[in-house]
Amino acid sequence: MTTPRISDNSPGTLSFPEYKGLYALIVSEVEGLDAAHLDFISDRWSWSGWSIRRQLDHVASIIYRWLLLRWGKTLFPHDGPLYGFTQPDYDNRIDERPYRELPEIMEKLRHGIDLAQSVLRNHTVGFLRSHTYTYPTDEYTDVIRRAHPIGLTVSGDGLTELITIEATFQHIYFEAITHLYNIQRLKRAQGLATVVNLPRVGYWILEGWDRSEP
Repeated sequence: MTTPRISDNSPGTLSFPEYKGLYALIVSEVEGLDAAHLDFISDRWSWSGWSIRRQLDHVASIIYRWLLLRWGKTLFPHDGPLYGFTQPDYDNRIDERPYRELPEIMEKLRHGIDLAQSVLRNHTVGFLRSHTYTYPTDEYTDVIRRAHPIGLTVSGDGLTELITIEATFQHIYFEAITHLYNIQRLKRAQGLATVVNLPRVGYWILEGWDRSEP
């Protein structure tokens, strides 16, 4: 993950080499699953209310919502409103009407990860660290802050938080790995074997996180 030792003049890819293998990590876990596997939900565990399909859809949407809707004017000042892949209201998933089937969701996920990598290639670490975005706090703020040693600051009144582009990339990756953990649990709940060795990073390894198993 990111480290202050990396020079501000370095390309952003040096801070986040894990993005290169992120798509392969996720697709390996969901290849071959049928509709019943993808849509399984249960009220038995707190993490099983979202299906595998929705977990994937959410991970794809995170990239677009952050890089285009929130950071779009900073990252793409000359490219216009690149909002074609997300809903305009910060919803937590991409529009299910055109992107309902697994291949379509995975295509959008791949495109989003490619977009993230292009941003990292085209901007320096210093650029990623020097730009900030402010948005309201919510019930997840304390959890997110515990996972981010740098780049995220909560205001004195606790109403807003300020995040850098660098911390945004860390947040996107942490979200992806945490939802992949949920996907693995959803597979185990259905008696299916998991495929990948999950990186021990992100929100799911924090103290107090619900790591209950089927």
